[in-house]
Amino acid sequence: MYQLLQKYFGYDEFRPMQKEIIECTLQKKDCLAIMPTGGGKSLCYQIPALKFDGITIVISPLISLMKDQVDNLKSNGINSAYINSSLSQTEIYEIQNKITNNEIKIIYIAPERLALESFKIFLASLKISLIAIDEAHCISEWGHDFRPSYKNLRYLKKIFPDTPITALTATATKKVREDILNNLLLDEPQVFISGFNRENLELVVEKKKNTFPKILNLLREYQNESAIVYCFSRKDVEKITTLLRDNGFNALSYHAGLGTELRKKNQNLFIQDKVNIIVATLAFGMGIDKPDVRLIIHHTFPKSIEGYYQEIGRAGRDGLKSKCILFYSNGDKRKHEFFTEQILDKRAKENAQNKLYQIINYCETQRCRRKYILNYFGEEFVEDNCDFCDVCLKPLEEKHSMNKILSLFSKDEKKEKDYDKMLFERLRILRRQIAEQRKVPPFIIFSDVSLIEMASTFPKTKYEFLSINGVGHQKLKDFGDFFLNEINSYIEDKNFIAKENKKTDYSQRLENIKQDFPNAYEPWNQDEVINLIQLYSSNKSINEISQILKRQPGAIKSRLEKIGLNK
Repeated sequence: MYQLLQKYFGYDEFRPMQKEIIECTLQKKDCLAIMPTGGGKSLCYQIPALKFDGITIVISPLISLMKDQVDNLKSNGINSAYINSSLSQTEIYEIQNKITNNEIKIIYIAPERLALESFKIFLASLKISLIAIDEAHCISEWGHDFRPSYKNLRYLKKIFPDTPITALTATATKKVREDILNNLLLDEPQVFISGFNRENLELVVEKKKNTFPKILNLLREYQNESAIVYCFSRKDVEKITTLLRDNGFNALSYHAGLGTELRKKNQNLFIQDKVNIIVATLAFGMGIDKPDVRLIIHHTFPKSIEGYYQEIGRAGRDGLKSKCILFYSNGDKRKHEFFTEQILDKRAKENAQNKLYQIINYCETQRCRRKYILNYFGEEFVEDNCDFCDVCLKPLEEKHSMNKILSLFSKDEKKEKDYDKMLFERLRILRRQIAEQRKVPPFIIFSDVSLIEMASTFPKTKYEFLSINGVGHQKLKDFGDFFLNEINSYIEDKNFIAKENKKTDYSQRLENIKQDFPNAYEPWNQDEVINLIQLYSSNKSINEISQILKRQPGAIKSRLEKIGLNK
């Protein structure tokens, strides 16, 4: 497992619960994994897929999510593909032929495809070693994102009784977990819950009053970083997008009124880092695998804790600190209550009203917001103060001053490792250029976490580069030379600038050294190296050799070490 983890994914250690879930799956047991967004759910079925002989089927609800996952696997040297409505029938046949010929290890499909009898017949002809069901909460009517097509998945266990099933989700209350287990007919499944706490997310709720200047301040604080602004209606989306663009921000809209192609285009521009701000209705983002969103703003609060948790889960998936700001008002509360009242089905109405009641309580609570969310999902947070939400960070009497909150947050800047910001930006530009050539999102090449580590450790060799988190063997082969050249070029540029700044001092120092050692800093020639070896063999001291060759003692010692002789 650890060899596969390092070779393909570039990591030395597993995240919490990953190893246990993988071990359970390798024993061909069913399991349900509840892991926070960014907790590494995908790895829990990808590692077993590499260990098993047959193919792994992954059921995923969104086309964009499938594409990102497949692009990521391919960049790590793992043969994978997806089958969904974005492909022509000819393309689907080609992929099915590759599957039949054992050329693909992991295949992603939409749940709707399982309703096709012809596809079920095709699956029955394969050696399926594992079935993974992503976003498993979609199978529950008690969940926040019920998908009727997920009901088809209950037949998987009947069709493939000996194939282990791994169900995965980031958002599931106790009731939803029970629903998942019952609906999927899992066989004595193990349930793994690694916790819902996203420690890297700052949680703030602020009264919704004069919000646009506050949004501008937040976006300026995160200049050039990826951000999502969630709004209640299409009208709000268009209004805020226009205002942001008028203020010089690179922002695009996303809502159902734009049409499929334009929505897809805008989403892709955001994923590819060509636009850094998306203003959207609450439907946006479920298929977003982008790890470097640094700011989530809810201009209107969502309808449930589950929805809110999943939406803020799009921030900081790479583990780096990110902010989540929610604006709350009685007016928005009345809007939600009005639409909830229109639900005809009594059971569904009660469910929606209960969820709305919980999110309103979250917005109005005077206690730790992180504690409230975790308690909602059945997880105990023993600390009274999380030190990372507005309630815990500010005394109650100051809580309603947004400017003070933002000021406090600004002082508590990223506590990530120190790194060279200029090199990081150069590596980001290089990453974007390579991504454009390969027609994939930049995070598929490397995450910000990997770039930050490069900009803090300055790897100079392929061996050092391989030690960076997120650099596996395939990425070393594909991208190592490009990034090492950029890093070494930056080091040379930096040294040159430093030398230019201290030119007079350096020149004087060099002149002084050359008075005592005329050959200092001159290239070594072959005759000189032979002479060095002879002098060393005759037991001359470093200082004696230094005087004879007219080079500094340190240079003599360094050259001896390079040719394998030590003094």
